Amino acid sequence: MVKQAKLIKIGNSQGIRLPKSVISKYGFGNTVVLEEMENGVLIHALQQGKLSWEDTYKEMARAEENEWDDWQEIDMDMETHL
Repeated sequence: MVKQAKLIKIGNSQGIRLPKSVISKYGFGNTVVLEEMENGVLIHALQQGKLSWEDTYKEMARAEENEWDDWQEIDMDMETHL
């Protein structure tokens, strides 16, 4: 999709107004990422909370460790009822 947009004055700066449908479609929040390309500027949504592979692995290992805490409580309950 190619569309034209006019620059509008915003204080001492200029900006573009995006239609609500475009904002919703691409998940734009209050902050977007502007990436300078050879032939223009690419605007995309800010990806928050995206972890690297290493961080993802560490988070999964930590979450798995916490899952075993529930089993320890069950073991304690079983021992007291035997």
